[in-house]
This record gives sequence, structure tokens and C-alpha cells, in this order.
Amino acid sequence: MKDVNPGTLFKLSSSYWGSCTLHAGLKLNVFTEIGQKPMAAADLAIRLGADERGLTALLNALVALNLLTKRKNCFGNAEISENFLMKDSVRYVGHLILHHAQLMDSWRRLDEAVLSGKPVRSRSSFGTDSSLEHFLLGMHIQAMGIAPWAAANFDLSGRRRLLDVGGGPGTWAIHFALNHPELTATIFDLPSSRPFAERTISQFGVDSRVRFVGGDFNHDDLPSGFDVAWLSHILHGEGPDNCANIIRKAVRSVGNNGLILIHEFILDDARTSPTFPALFSLNMLTGTPAGRSYTQSELEKMLLDAGVSEVSMCGCCTLTIQNRRILTGQESGSPRVAAGRSAYVEEEGGHAHV
Repeated sequence: MKDVNPGTLFKLSSSYWGSCTLHAGLKLNVFTEIGQKPMAAADLAIRLGADERGLTALLNALVALNLLTKRKNCFGNAEISENFLMKDSVRYVGHLILHHAQLMDSWRRLDEAVLSGKPVRSRSSFGTDSSLEHFLLGMHIQAMGIAPWAAANFDLSGRRRLLDVGGGPGTWAIHFALNHPELTATIFDLPSSRPFAERTISQFGVDSRVRFVGGDFNHDDLPSGFDVAWLSHILHGEGPDNCANIIRKAVRSVGNNGLILIHEFILDDARTSPTFPALFSLNMLTGTPAGRSYTQSELEKMLLDAGVSEVSMCGCCTLTIQNRRILTGQESGSPRVAAGRSAYVEEEGGHAHV
């Protein structure tokens, strides 16, 4: 008989200790202050205005997590921290991690959300100041891990105008434009996203081909005259009725022969795997009135109801991140989307959060 013990439960229950240690290191600017030169805890405590005992305990724990090194009582950055946790690194991912930190209080109240069926925090996309910055730049970080190669693998031959619905900082629109020189792109999102999008557009030097239009895809009509619409990680923040309405708007925005691309977390039909989308539905429960992860069949039905008549697996991209798939759907009869196609990318390992 197989021995059963509670060790895995204890490990799962205390796993947030490591997360909180990482979050504290970022919030206190530990990795950036250490930089390339190891420091003694006493010296770093002075620079950070921290208690030496408290900071020493944190630094030792960060060493235990392989985020710092310790030699002769001096603490230095591990290679992973030099690459991803120092603010002056071009690969800095701190905004996404700090966005995760912002979600922790609502996850602590998950039982309340389950009992009430209502969110226990405000939506990150409607945040202000640092919370909005961490959310939008976190989305940029996540997209940068996928968009440069994925955008290049879509066949957009003959397409000239792309609409990025809810595009936030514009990372996907930018990389579609960079990889398809004949394409111009419009980012449609809340006006509060404009400064972040325009800054990102300028950084990539595509000001003449990518623009931002302010609006709310739930309440406003989408701009028209496009032949491609890209919907990346926006549907999971909405209930089924809103999702179906957004997809209908996207279909109208692209017109005849339009292409609809949908990038989402996708559950199996039992709704119990992959693990990440199953947990992500709880994240949406704590933060949105009706958001959730969807199954492939649910999204297919929304597309079919909107006028897309065929959905099939697509081999246009070679995907290397676990549990990603692309499906295409082709509409062959409707005058609105005479040859429209739709695509999904499923992912377990991504970290977009609303």
C-alpha cells in the first residue's frame, strides 16, 4: 500500500513564503542596490534605510532561494537576478512580479469571493499610478517573451491594417508591424493606457505605423476598416455575454475576408486542466464580476455565432512554451467575413493578469 503523508500539503500551503520573500526583495530595491558589486548586510541596510537584523534575514533567505550569493558575509546578485531583477537590465521583469504581489491580498480573501461570487479587488486595468504601471508594463514583459517570434509566424499576406483590441502597451501591435512591413496597426484601449503605449511605440521606432485610439471595448464600437483583429488576453476578464459581444464587434471591424486572431488561456472541456487556466479562473473570480478561463469549445461557439463557420488546428507557428496551441477558423459564406479565420493560442505558463 502506498504511503500517504501530508508533506505535499504543507509544501503547497507554505509556498507563498518564497513568493513574499521575492516580492520584498523587489519592493525594497535589494537587487538593484547590490548591482554588480557584492555588499555587506550592514552597508546595504544603511543604503536602504532598513533594520540590519531584518535585512540580514531577508538576504539570507534570498540566498536560500538562489536569487543572491553569499561570500565572506557579502551578498551579490545571482545570474538570474542580474538578468531579470535589476532595474537597469534590459531584461527586467520586476513590473510583472510586483503586479503578482498586488494580487496577493485578494487571493488571501478568495474564500470571501467564493461565498459571494463577487470580486474582492478593483480591476487592475482601471488602476492608477503604480498599480496601473505594474499591470501594463507587466503585460509588456509577458508579451515580449512571445510576440517577437510569434508575430512573425502568422501568414498576414495581403493584410494591411491590424486592430489590437485592448492592446495596453501595444507590444503585440508593434511586433506585428515590425515583422510585416506592409502592415499598419491601431491599438484600441482605455485612455489611461495611452502614455504607456506611445512610449513603447517610440522605443521601437514605429511611430509612423502604429497609433493609439482611446476607447472601451465593452461600451464603444470598435474602429472599422481593418482586415486583421488581434484579441490578446482580454476575453478572460469578461463573462460569456460580453465575450460574445466583443467578438461580434471584432468581426464587424474587419469586414469581408477579415482575419480574427484570439490569444487566450484555454481549459479542457472538463475545466480541470491545464493547471494554470484552472487557477486563473479563481484570479478572475477575485478581480472581475464575471471573468473566467474558457474552453476551446466555448470560444469556438462564440466565433461561429459571430459568423466564422470553420475552426481547425493551425500549423502556422512552432510553439515552444508548454500547452500552447493555435486553432484557425475560416468563414466561407457570410458577406461580412467571407474568408475570415480565427486563431487561439493556449498557454499554461503565461502570466497575464487582470
